[in-house]
Amino acid sequence: MRVVVALGGNALLRRGEAMTSENQRQNVRIACSELAPVAREHELVIAHGNGPQVGLLALQNAAYTEVPVYPLDILGAETQGMIGYLVEQELGNRLPFDKPLATLLTMIEVDINDPAFQNPSKPIGPIYDKATADAMAAEKQWAFKPDGSHHRRVVPSPKPMRIFELRQIRWLLEKGAVVICAGGGGIPVMYADHQGPAVDGGPDRQLVGVEAVIDKDHASGLLATGIDADYFIMATDANAAYVDWGKPTQRAIARAHPDALDALASEFAAGSMLPKIQAACEFARSSGHRAAIGGLDDISEMLKGAAGTIVSTAQPGIEYRAG
Repeated sequence: MRVVVALGGNALLRRGEAMTSENQRQNVRIACSELAPVAREHELVIAHGNGPQVGLLALQNAAYTEVPVYPLDILGAETQGMIGYLVEQELGNRLPFDKPLATLLTMIEVDINDPAFQNPSKPIGPIYDKATADAMAAEKQWAFKPDGSHHRRVVPSPKPMRIFELRQIRWLLEKGAVVICAGGGGIPVMYADHQGPAVDGGPDRQLVGVEAVIDKDHASGLLATGIDADYFIMATDANAAYVDWGKPTQRAIARAHPDALDALASEFAAGSMLPKIQAACEFARSSGHRAAIGGLDDISEMLKGAAGTIVSTAQPGIEYRAG
């Protein structure tokens, strides 16, 4: 079975944790303990978020004023290498020495006319109180939005249109490799003439980077569909998708048809759970296979259908988890 697992950036660096390399490594260890059994039994492709990590790099970059600030596509590429290294090392420590692992820098095409560029929504970096966020917005000309009781920087998150390295990913899978790719939603790029996706490149079609962070869930769903995955799992810092989240009446969704989730779209927070719901529904509809949303330490159980929120076209309606 071909399985795509997308690790949330907030799962690799949990909310409220200090943004240290050791905290990230510890969370990667937890993920890799869950991923190793999957890699032994199935073809495995790992994607990951980078919201906290790319935000931290942007802060560090902005603090050094001797050179212009690096654009987000460059910082996104840096996070692909950093997180890929941690995953390769920790997963390799749990797999046979001869099991190949490969981290692939992955470019994903976006449309410069995407309305997301007029409405930044992707949270990156650490959380702040409102006063600090307001001061940073004035100083750095960054956009901030509420994130629970705190605030986070937000940047444009255009829809992913095309993954350029699908052939390379398939080649690596055919050689038995575990592939780590589409990190942070992929490196956002576009053709410089802004005429939309090209059938192929050419001397008059030059790829350039874009100042944005693509949503990891939509990019991972596009990846799962593009490589004909049999199962698509999104591992995050929540153990399921909930209705009435944060209220005494909150309920965890155990199983749902995409149509039932569409009717509940207003229940899910934009920029966090909503993209996961949308990506799961799109994959289930287009492939006929299952998608799952749940906790980092429940990956194996989600693969069995015993944990998280399972999205499938196999049965109508919605079922809530007991307790």
